[in-house]
Amino acid sequence: MEPIVFFVTGIGTGIGKTVCAAIIAESLGYDYWKPVQAGFEDGTDTEWVKTVITDGSQRVHAESYKLKMPASPHIAAREESLKISLPKIKSDFESIRKKITDKKQGLVIEGAGGLLVPLNENEFVIDLAQSLNAKLILVSKNYLGSINHSLLTASVIKSRGIPVEGWIFNDQFMNYEKEIVEWTGYPNLGSIPRTSNLNSNFISEQASKIRANFFQHEEKGNPPKI
Repeated sequence: MEPIVFFVTGIGTGIGKTVCAAIIAESLGYDYWKPVQAGFEDGTDTEWVKTVITDGSQRVHAESYKLKMPASPHIAAREESLKISLPKIKSDFESIRKKITDKKQGLVIEGAGGLLVPLNENEFVIDLAQSLNAKLILVSKNYLGSINHSLLTASVIKSRGIPVEGWIFNDQFMNYEKEIVEWTGYPNLGSIPRTSNLNSNFISEQASKIRANFFQHEEKGNPPKI
């Protein structure tokens, strides 16, 4: 049996994918991997996740590309005379997957930015997610325009036929959460509150709250609007 693979993406940049990916990995006991890191002056997302995951059986895997410039990955790679290769990332993915031998374990992959962030001149984050046959988990956050960005993200996913596990709302949307769920047809996996104590205790607490919401595939209510 192949391990379950979730690909965490968001409706944009800086909306809390890393925090949510850490919570998911902690919740399910899955490994974590961010294949492309662009910018690490204040440390990498991988380094931070290592400090907040408490389950000793989980692995946090090294990046395929660790780029200095905090920019779109294709630009950051160009600055270092590199070109991001999806075949290389997929090769690294296969190596990681072989290490996951427990049928109860899986892998949480964190993407870079949103789904249409360029990785090179021809390929985008959505192409990477699709090439890995991963199921998407979408992260949204409450800001002016976020409903539009959430629905646009869902629309692109539907055009590709990529499976989605559901939404995580990284902030309180009030009634907007319910509407985004209804309009897209993707379930709500949980809402992560704001905190000034972003540490392993917070990650563990939130992980316990969302654990029961995974792997629920029953369709409820009216069909999606998009």
